[in-house]
Order: sequence, then C-alpha cells, then structure tokens
Amino acid sequence: MPIPAASLSRQPCRALPPLTLAPGLEIARARAHEFCGPARRTLALIAARATTGPVIWIAPAWSAERLHPDGVLRLIEPGRLIFAHPARAPDLMWSMEEALRAGAAALVVAELPEPPRLTPVRRLHLAAETGAAEGPVAPTGLILTPGDGGAPGVETRWHIAPAHAGGRSRWRLERRRARQAPPASFTLTPATGGGFAAIHASDTGAAPAWAGITD
Repeated sequence: MPIPAASLSRQPCRALPPLTLAPGLEIARARAHEFCGPARRTLALIAARATTGPVIWIAPAWSAERLHPDGVLRLIEPGRLIFAHPARAPDLMWSMEEALRAGAAALVVAELPEPPRLTPVRRLHLAAETGAAEGPVAPTGLILTPGDGGAPGVETRWHIAPAHAGGRSRWRLERRRARQAPPASFTLTPATGGGFAAIHASDTGAAPAWAGITD
C-alpha cells in the first residue's frame, strides 16, 4: 500500500562528529559556516587539514588572487585541491550548492566577493545535509567573505586576522556567531608536532596587537 505523501517527512541528518580546527575549536559537519577577515583562506586550509580526500575550492574567475602551491604545502598537500572558477557571480553559490549535494568531498570552500543572502545560505545547509545522507562523505561548506562578513543564517561565523610577533606565527581568531556557543576570542598558533593550538583570550589576558600582514 503506498504511503500518503502527507505522511512523509525529511529525517534529520545522522549524528556526525564535528570538524576540529584545533583542540577545543570545533564546527559542525554537514552545515555551512562563514570565515571572514584577512586570514580567512588560512583558516579554511586549517579546516582542510582536518579532513581527508579532495577539497573543492571555488573562486571567481575574475579574481587576481589565487592560492599558491608553496604556501598551501605548509598546511595540506596541494594535490588535494580541486579548483573551480565560475565566470559569473551567481554561479559561485550554485557551484557550491551542487558540490555539497553530491557529498563527494568532505570540504567545499567558496570565495565570495560579498556575503550571500539568507535564502542561498539555507540552500547550502539543505544541500550539505543531502550530501551527508546520500553521498559517500559528510560535506562541510565554508564561505569566505571579505571584511567582517555578515552572511545571515550561517551555522557559525569566524573572523581571523594575523597577529604574528617575535618571528612566530599566530592569529587572532574570533567566534562571532554560533548557534550553540557564545562569542569568544582565541590566539591560534602552530603546535609542536603539527596541527594548531588555540588559547582562549581569557587565559592570556589582552589579545596581541594585529600585525599589518594578510595571512
């Protein structure tokens, strides 16, 4: 006997372990997140480091800024990156949505010239959930936006800026929006033996001054 359409409902995505950026810093898989600030690409590569397999990286064809293999190598193997360069602005979000829905890559990154509207962000969430339920892996979406970002409806929003000093690499990382966590600030530094460590601002006193560099 056929089941009436009114009886059908979308089942929630299965429980998934979070994607760990650094010990104590996690983001939900199968959702769309926003990374903004001058070091947003670095943070996206740190997220890629926490995954396996290919990473789909979408960027405008008209942008003069491209990832450099030598710079990527300090974080992940450049061969993991699959690049897409749409020629039209609307195709950036469309490409990301389709990549998430396919569930073929654990991470899908899109560099955007400005924050998207609410409806496209909601579509990203649905596409990521579909990919997690039907694809081989649970995809996570990262939208990279300039300045302070501001995309509505994202699962989390993170702002990252360089704070290098004394010949040591470090970044000022702020969690500005999260559905299940309060705003917070961290100092992110490379950890001994690989990976990264995050120190909560309350554990270090005042945050370090930002250096005038972009990654």
